[in-house]
Amino acid sequence: MRNFELPGRSPVHSTTGMAATSQPLATLTALNVLQGGGNAMDAAVAACAVQCVIEPQSTGIGGDCFVLYSPRGRGEVIAFNGSGAAPKAAEVAWYQERGIEEIVQHSPHAVTVPGAIDAWSQLLRDHGTQDLGQVLQPAIRYARDGYPVSSKVHSDWAGLTGLIADDPTASATFAPGGQVPRVGALHRQPLLAATLTRIAEGGRDAFYGGPVAEDIVSFLNGLGGLHTLDDFAAHSGEYVTPIQTRYRGYDIYQCPPNSQGVAALEMLNILSGLLPDVEGPLSAERLHYAVEAARLGYHDRNNVVTDPKRTDVPVEVLLSADYADKLRARIRPDRALAALPPSPVSEHADTVYLCVVDEDLNAVSFINSIYHGFGSGYMSPKTGVMLQNRGQSFSLDPDHANCIAPGKRPMNTIIPGMVVKDGQTVMPFGVMGGYYQAMGHAYFLGNLFDFGLDLQEALDLPRLFATPEGPVEVETGIPAEAIEGLKQRGHQVVPSNRPLGGGQAIWIDRAEGVLTGASEPRKDGCALGY
Repeated sequence: MRNFELPGRSPVHSTTGMAATSQPLATLTALNVLQGGGNAMDAAVAACAVQCVIEPQSTGIGGDCFVLYSPRGRGEVIAFNGSGAAPKAAEVAWYQERGIEEIVQHSPHAVTVPGAIDAWSQLLRDHGTQDLGQVLQPAIRYARDGYPVSSKVHSDWAGLTGLIADDPTASATFAPGGQVPRVGALHRQPLLAATLTRIAEGGRDAFYGGPVAEDIVSFLNGLGGLHTLDDFAAHSGEYVTPIQTRYRGYDIYQCPPNSQGVAALEMLNILSGLLPDVEGPLSAERLHYAVEAARLGYHDRNNVVTDPKRTDVPVEVLLSADYADKLRARIRPDRALAALPPSPVSEHADTVYLCVVDEDLNAVSFINSIYHGFGSGYMSPKTGVMLQNRGQSFSLDPDHANCIAPGKRPMNTIIPGMVVKDGQTVMPFGVMGGYYQAMGHAYFLGNLFDFGLDLQEALDLPRLFATPEGPVEVETGIPAEAIEGLKQRGHQVVPSNRPLGGGQAIWIDRAEGVLTGASEPRKDGCALGY
């Protein structure tokens, strides 16, 4: 229970429907759709489309989408991979011949085919009650008529003016005269409004063909990109089989590779034998174990997670109890790992996450992203579409599992989560934040199931972040004694230069007939129900 004399927020409770997003206007959009007769999928797509307008540094229709969906909360979990691929001309030899050693953020080669619009269209067709044209209307209104710039959005934009400075359309849209709009200023995106209207009228094909695709492709070609209209026309997201592990009696579901969800599950498997006897959620011992599990999970992710259609990803090995036992045995309570084990086969960023549960207990866990802030930094000049930089995740090493190849999808950081107990869905959840997300999922679930924090407390708890190759980043709320305990164990600890991620969750209590939602203060959003 939080101290009510201090700043904070309580979980939100309702009985009929609930939505949790990182923008209040998006949360309200979802509730309006639910109260107007739409279901959870309709509400999720409508809310996400609004966020693509009002939180454009984090997400957009030029990005990707992953979704977990549980119809009527029966415990069945459906997974959809809405990520895009590299151009069909993207041979690694092409980059080598031109002396390109890595794909950087601000590059046409970082732009993969956007998957979001196709994902929205398929999900609405199969699981919604409204069509794409209906659910896009709130987003169109905000893009055309304006929306007030929120505090976190303003802060993010202010740090990204350099990235978009040499793109005339992007800089004129988000930093006219080199200045970002002030907090509370009304901001409009007329080019994006026109594009969304075109999609609302013509469906997903109006994005992957015709004037929209033509402008994006010609723009990227002018920058040196290899994209073609055929690359766009051929794109299609797909339903995939979700992966899972069991943690403290709960079944935890993630999307399979090319998503990094397998790393989150691997971390939970490691932690399952470490946390029961730990003193508290911010103790040095708990944080040490979280760091070590993250380093091991990310090490495997970096080496083997890729497009499974192109390279075998050993998911069964990564999630096996035997493998977790071997990794866990390497972790010492009093000393940081000096070296990481070989992976089982040879050889920070912005996003929006939201969740919705409706009166029939349809539960949607929904994530949409253009990867880093403002993606590649490029905006298609006639469409107002910011283009993602997901291709930056590719390696240009021909021997690496995640090496770029024609029509290949890169390792993708965005991961929605779903929790099932005794055959019934109990919680859609997610923690956004690029690379951090896998550690964020494991950390959040540990807060909830190991330390008994309520939903809001579990999201609010101060965070830390560890990668295989870098120092441990800590937020300002991590206690000094815990930091000292990490240092004594041999960890290099540095302050995080920004809040770590952001998250939402909705808990379904069937016995009481109550939905409980939470949305954390690292973003501008909220959970609301009715």
